[in-house]
Amino acid sequence: MTSKPWLSSYDPEVPATIEYPDLLIHQLFEKAAARFPDHTALNFFGHVISYRELQETILRFAGVLQSLGVKPRDRVVLFLPNTPHMVISFYAVLSLGAIVVPTNPLYTEKELAFQITDAGAETLITLDLLYARVNNIKPRTPLKRIIVGKIEDYLPPLKKILFPIIGKKGVDVPAIEESEELFLFQHLLRKKTAPPVAPDTKPGDIALLQYTGGTTGTSKGAMLSHRNIVVNNAQMRHWYFVAREGQETFISVLPFFHSYGMAAALSLPLSLGAALILIPRYVPKDILKAIEHYKATFLPGIPAIYSSLNAYKDIKKYDVSSVAYCISGSAPLPDIVLNEFERLTGGIIIEGYGLTEASPVTHCNAIGKRKIGSIGLPVPDTDCKIVDIDMGAEVPPGAEGELCIRGPQVMQGYWQKPEETAQVIKDGWLYTGDIARMDEEGFFYIVERKKDMIISEGYNVYPREIDEFLITHPSVRDAAVIGVPDELRGEKLIAYAVLKEGCTATQEEIIKYCRENLAKYKIPKKVIFKEELPKSMAGKVLRRVLREEECKTADAV
Repeated sequence: MTSKPWLSSYDPEVPATIEYPDLLIHQLFEKAAARFPDHTALNFFGHVISYRELQETILRFAGVLQSLGVKPRDRVVLFLPNTPHMVISFYAVLSLGAIVVPTNPLYTEKELAFQITDAGAETLITLDLLYARVNNIKPRTPLKRIIVGKIEDYLPPLKKILFPIIGKKGVDVPAIEESEELFLFQHLLRKKTAPPVAPDTKPGDIALLQYTGGTTGTSKGAMLSHRNIVVNNAQMRHWYFVAREGQETFISVLPFFHSYGMAAALSLPLSLGAALILIPRYVPKDILKAIEHYKATFLPGIPAIYSSLNAYKDIKKYDVSSVAYCISGSAPLPDIVLNEFERLTGGIIIEGYGLTEASPVTHCNAIGKRKIGSIGLPVPDTDCKIVDIDMGAEVPPGAEGELCIRGPQVMQGYWQKPEETAQVIKDGWLYTGDIARMDEEGFFYIVERKKDMIISEGYNVYPREIDEFLITHPSVRDAAVIGVPDELRGEKLIAYAVLKEGCTATQEEIIKYCRENLAKYKIPKKVIFKEELPKSMAGKVLRRVLREEECKTADAV
């Protein structure tokens, strides 16, 4: 694309292009620590760690890892929730020139074993609460060393005493007997170890293997370099020019193992000298209490978080007026959710878009000019085009097609998967698999995932449109639509609905509501009520799971 209409819609404070620092990821943190050594870096259930203390601990742990044999380019799995162990390990591994492999703490043994083996990782860092799964799969993985931390390692004195009694109640936590292959996190930190020897790491070297279902379905590791992450951090820093260095407080509940959480809830605030309120598990009451107590100013989140906070019955008991800005991504943000959350808090939600393969942020609404329902404008130095799904030619503004992205934050490729890489990166363009359109002012709109599009009666139906319509029904809190094969229509629509607390509705009522407002081919043929929809940790509806459930039901009939 020769013209970039989005540039005219930028906030005046945001440049079209940026001069990026020639730094490594951990050096962004070190710069902030040098400026704000006595500021709070992490607050974990009341246990406060300053920037100086955090940097010292990171260096000490890096020395420990090096003494255990971790070398540059080694892959180290972080099987951890949002605890200080995760932050310390993340920066320590990177400072050794090794590669971080962030891993979902909810993974099953099969998923965990696959990721460890695919990455060829010999070192894993986890918590005692998660250790049983690691221990069970260790013999069939390349693992040589496992480091185990405990939640109580970083709790205030009273909570440190109570947590093993209350927090581990009903959880089978195996005894950790240290050996030449198994180590306790805190014991390692107390050892006298030589300072780490800084490796000759270059900005173009791989920093993260960020696993993703990607645009082609199977799990694979996106190779993200130090430069990719540093560039994306700078793009976000310039975009959120309102963020005050050394003065902000972030609620960091987005999981750090996910690329969005890593960028918006870890790297961004720590590069700003902000305080991170670490919350390892999302509980609405905990979020509201933390906002009120710590006067939090930023709440990076996903639509499911904002929706559940809106619905929390006691939200009005908490003072959440300190929230100034919220960053929303990972899934479409319905208008009704945005408007209600902004009414309750007085804050502003800025919706954006990204994907793991782009480190992850590529689009965001301007702070001064938002378009509700849009993912916003491409961030600086990011080029975009929309191409026809069948022919591949670029389409004009207003037309729908596949969104393609080119920029310095785009990954190097998929780990040891050149064929899959070639499917998504063509002539320097990342093909996202998302169907989108761009308006005349350069604002982009996601229509649907290409693979989720439904063809009903010869028409293209985008589930997201029907999802968002269904939640306008006064009794519906959440909804998702899938397509299943149908001899007459090609595919027929099945809707899944979650009702609001205290509300009732029937299938006939929902279908009648659709019939009165939607074209015939967009009307679901069946409505299934559920207590919750299956979603990923990033808040995306797992339509695949719903389709599998429906297929099993159909087969059983």
